Amino acid sequence: MSSYMQKPEQVERKWYIIDAAGKSLGRVAATAASILRGKHLPTFTPHVDCGDHVIILNAEQVVLTGNKINQKVRYYHTGWVGGIKEIHYNKLMAENPEKAVMYAVKGMLPNNTIGRTALTRLRVYKGAEHEHQAQKPEAWTQEIK
Repeated sequence: MSSYMQKPEQVERKWYIIDAAGKSLGRVAATAASILRGKHLPTFTPHVDCGDHVIILNAEQVVLTGNKINQKVRYYHTGWVGGIKEIHYNKLMAENPEKAVMYAVKGMLPNNTIGRTALTRLRVYKGAEHEHQAQKPEAWTQEIK
């Protein structure tokens, strides 16, 4: 018996909404990354980009457990000599919580063209409002622990 391999032209994408209010940042990001990759589908094929679109709402209400809000640091490099920069998560969550969620999801996707393309299907919003009603998004009903 041979395995089923989905072809790129057979992919049908849906839209899902994840409400991040009161949920852990890592668990929301892991769920979003799994949906973006398509791992929740029975037709998942590793070498085909078969994931769905994800809208994450209430990014400002996401929770960092323990003392991570004070201890976690995001490092990045400007490309110049000696250009290492850092931003602490207490400042990042206060100024731009959408970026914190985006970084978490990006870290859980593969570092190749499939992962980069999947990240373009992610939309993160600070509040509970979004502008994608025309796409008829469904609420993600499976549990985010």
